[in-house]
Amino acid sequence: MIDDEEHEETDLPDGQVRISLLAKAEAICRARGGRLTPQRRTVLTKLLTASRPLTAYELLDLVRPEDAAITPASIYRSLDFLVDAALVHRLDSTRSFVACDHPDHPHNGQFLICRECGTVVEAEDNRIARAAEDLGERHGFTLEHRSVELTGVCGACRAADESAAGADAASRS
Repeated sequence: MIDDEEHEETDLPDGQVRISLLAKAEAICRARGGRLTPQRRTVLTKLLTASRPLTAYELLDLVRPEDAAITPASIYRSLDFLVDAALVHRLDSTRSFVACDHPDHPHNGQFLICRECGTVVEAEDNRIARAAEDLGERHGFTLEHRSVELTGVCGACRAADESAAGADAASRS
């Protein structure tokens, strides 16, 4: 789920892109005083290659074939580290996790979440971040969590629904 416009390696095969992103993640961890252990690396790899956000138990099911000794607590510890390192976001509305599109700089993300297919688009709109901060200040709140989750239907699902509705209407005629 990395933003193609910001990464030159998008012309590379998927495996090489993933290796490049993992190398960047390792460098980010070192710079922030952490370490991307093999287990954390595996969890991050699963999130980087997923087509949708994954829950901790979905990650457990994906990692277990590679590491039979992995436990739910291990997955949660890895996720806690990856979230703290800003390599992964936790989506509160779906209780799932997604790899960060912009791990190289701190940001307050906005997430567009399709309620039909589960696709998540990470956006970074400073106007929305400022509006949230202003809202908090007007009401005397110091915001601790600034991400915004917006749920709806993505263009692909909407088009599929419209196509199915059109086909259904045509079959009734």
